[in-house]
Amino acid sequence: MKTFDLAGLLRSNSYPGRGILLGKSPNGKCAVIAYFIMGRSENSRNRVFVATKDGIRTQAFDPSKMMDPSLIIYAPVRGYEGQTIVTNGDQTDTIYNGLKEGHCMHRALLTRTFEPDAPNYTPRISGLVQPDGSYTLSILKSMGGDPACCLRQFFQYDTPAAGLGHLIHTYSGDGNPLPSFEGEPETVAIPADTPAELGKLLWEKLNTENKVSLFVRYLDLTDGKAESLIYNKHAEA
Repeated sequence: MKTFDLAGLLRSNSYPGRGILLGKSPNGKCAVIAYFIMGRSENSRNRVFVATKDGIRTQAFDPSKMMDPSLIIYAPVRGYEGQTIVTNGDQTDTIYNGLKEGHCMHRALLTRTFEPDAPNYTPRISGLVQPDGSYTLSILKSMGGDPACCLRQFFQYDTPAAGLGHLIHTYSGDGNPLPSFEGEPETVAIPADTPAELGKLLWEKLNTENKVSLFVRYLDLTDGKAESLIYNKHAEA
């Protein structure tokens, strides 16, 4: 198993799109959750993260410039009975409702496919973190760019090692059309025991021109308490 340098991965990819990082802090005390969004169009860049009772939602920074909200306004992070859901679209609600009905994440996502944004067919990426720190990552994407076939992949990590995490993102890089992420989630070293340290690293290494927002949460594996941070590019203007 190859373990990548997290900063190096982000620095070398100008447009990973939207990304989910799940793992465990180096001291083994916390589950680590991070979610970022990037954008190339004015509509995609016109967003900020705002806190909700159990997570975050996206919101237009300037409502007068919002064009099509269908694929960019959603709740990326929600909680359900100690579980944390994080996704890059409204499948957050699909998973939430599935859990509420007694189903698993896998069954819930069988009702969804990739995004209908031809020719990119942006993958839907999703994560679910359990109270004990174990987690599942998923990607739903077109098969080689063919919208007739949806490829569904699920990756389950039962006992995450301290200081390691897994990163999955929508695109393998910039392009036109955008190339979908390929292979297993990237195993990365998590070098920070606090959300502030990790947030600073991620925010600095994401491409300055394309980054939009970042959310970082550390969940104490003993008592379940959460410490969360939000970074918005528009807040820096």
